[in-house]
Amino acid sequence: MAKVGIIGGSGLYQLDGIEILDERSMFTPFGQPSCNFVVGRFQGVDVVFLPRHGKGHRISPSEINYRANIWGMKKLGVSAIIAVSAVGSLKEAFEPQHFVVPDQLFDRTKGKRADTFFEDGIVGHIPFADPFSPEVRAALLKAGREAGCVIHDGGTYVNIEGPQFSTKAESNLYRTWDMSIIGMTNLTEAKLAREAEISYATLAAVTDYDCWHPSHDSVTVEMIIENLNKNVINARKILERAIPLIGAMEEFSAAGVLKFSLVTDRSLIPDDKKKLLEIFIGQYLK
Repeated sequence: MAKVGIIGGSGLYQLDGIEILDERSMFTPFGQPSCNFVVGRFQGVDVVFLPRHGKGHRISPSEINYRANIWGMKKLGVSAIIAVSAVGSLKEAFEPQHFVVPDQLFDRTKGKRADTFFEDGIVGHIPFADPFSPEVRAALLKAGREAGCVIHDGGTYVNIEGPQFSTKAESNLYRTWDMSIIGMTNLTEAKLAREAEISYATLAAVTDYDCWHPSHDSVTVEMIIENLNKNVINARKILERAIPLIGAMEEFSAAGVLKFSLVTDRSLIPDDKKKLLEIFIGQYLK
């Protein structure tokens, strides 16, 4: 069976029902991950859980060490990642407490984040037209429907820098661009997961309508937190069903993506870079 990684977002700091086998502290070649990796079993499936913002939600979206998080998942043998994320909605139909499994990403970050493993002497151009794994997306949609949740198939996740939320002008602009949901983390994770040949998809939990909606002024922090807590309960129901589906898979679309993506002459790749990235490219250097 495949090993499944779960990256928990706002509100999801632990995975209920997991048989914890180890809590792995790891210092990666790219620095410290967000937290210790919880390694265990869930309904017979090997899983690795990591809260992206750390315990107590202490790491800002711009400060997350995304490379260390994904490197750690690769080191621990993960084949697929479910990214659970709280998002704002940019569409009337995507209501608070609904879930969305997006199929596209749009980048509005500001260049602050390290979002590739391939630099300083090695170049890799991964295909990224469809940034989310179709097989992991299908499992999340099936699990969401079986759990009785309202779950939407497809939509574009616009990734802003944060940590501030959007202005009304920005929010309304994104709506004219037909963006669907808004968040601060998944684009960088998806890029790095693809480079690591890990299939990745998002389970987006809607907490609010961002700031464009006429009801925005009546939205309070308490209401958002209430929605967040309800979403976490339902997200766990979805994960209970999705993890066994993904664990039973034998093939993943991200596997082998680097075979034709490394463009640097192998003889010119610095030895220290070969060593640093051996976990990703070792099989392609033989």
